[in-house]
Amino acid sequence: MRNDIIIKIKEASSLKEYSVKEIKENVNEYLFSCDLNEIDTNEFVFALLSDNRKSINMLGKKVEKYIENRNAEIKRVRKMYNFDRQFGEDIYISGADEVGRGPLAGPICAASVILKLDSQQDEDMILGINDSKKLSPKQREELSIKIKERSICYNIAVIQHDMIDLKGISWCNNEVLKKAVLNGELLPQLALSDGFAIKSLSIDNKFFIKGDSKSASIACASIIAKVYRDKIMAEYSKLYPEYGFDRNSGYGTKEHIEAIKKYGPCKIHRRSFITKIL
Repeated sequence: MRNDIIIKIKEASSLKEYSVKEIKENVNEYLFSCDLNEIDTNEFVFALLSDNRKSINMLGKKVEKYIENRNAEIKRVRKMYNFDRQFGEDIYISGADEVGRGPLAGPICAASVILKLDSQQDEDMILGINDSKKLSPKQREELSIKIKERSICYNIAVIQHDMIDLKGISWCNNEVLKKAVLNGELLPQLALSDGFAIKSLSIDNKFFIKGDSKSASIACASIIAKVYRDKIMAEYSKLYPEYGFDRNSGYGTKEHIEAIKKYGPCKIHRRSFITKIL
């Protein structure tokens, strides 16, 4: 039945023989799982808006808004991919980003991601990627899976809290990015990083302020690094539930600071970060 309804909608034919429920179920199933390049979206929307039932007209407006938002998202993400492509489509380009520079507890993590940049096809893009801080936990989790499945390769590096106390956060921040970029399955010819240059890197490096909003590769690295570290901290929260690591990821929230004052530091706290609290 679905194909009959969709064909009629695509051809702007009469939908009167189908119930509102049938149309809604089939349109939602088709539209939100299809490649919009396969259909004439103007005719698709016109058919729904032309029906004499108000609920179908409302569905048409919903579809129209969905298509409008999706086209805007394609345009935004295409710009991020093109940002990376400007440096070359025939070389491996790694986007790198770190998470966990500021927390009072836990490791610092970094990720590098090499995307497929040699195709201009929209269907090859990973829609929704952005600075990980602009995404919800659910969005990050879903995107992390897609990034790992659809990238050429990715790598995650971790430096623990004790090394942060020993070497300092600046050294560890740079070192974890180096490890993420250089120790992956493939060695890129160029690394793109967010905010700062990666010092002593043996390959070319370009860095950009707010790079995780400009570069597709950096955004992907930002997302998988954030998801990875949050899972680490969620596991630590089972060992040390009083600090709320599953909620604050080790950052200095009011709840976390009060817990440190009450219970003292636990094994994974960065002693050099909490001297003023104790």
